[in-house]
Amino acid sequence: MILLDTHVWLWMVDDLPSLHSTVRKPIAEAADKRELFLSPISMWEISLKASRRKLDLGMPVRKWLHTAVERSRVLLAPIDVEVACECAALPTDFHGDPADRIIAATARAEGFTLVTHDKTLLQLAKRGYFRALAT
Repeated sequence: MILLDTHVWLWMVDDLPSLHSTVRKPIAEAADKRELFLSPISMWEISLKASRRKLDLGMPVRKWLHTAVERSRVLLAPIDVEVACECAALPTDFHGDPADRIIAATARAEGFTLVTHDKTLLQLAKRGYFRALAT
């Protein structure tokens, strides 16, 4: 089961070459098995960036999000008590970005493999907090 980091989901939806071929296959297989997940916090991140004009989606946020979820075939992972508890279990030296903390905690709580390009998240995975695939 795979969890996409926010930027990976954006790359996937936009079919950008930033998404390396080594991760395209596992992502497609997970989608086919209905084992491809996204944290709702990723939608919040995208909405926030679009509202601050740091991200141009080319259409209204609501329409983009609905289209992107359908097109990418992701399922939404829960943000629940277990995710909250895993947020508290992350090391204090892990940066304070709430979205990244929730994504990392979701990978831990659900046993997902996180697909990311984020070096901080990849370092945390190397320390054994969760599994990750680098883009």
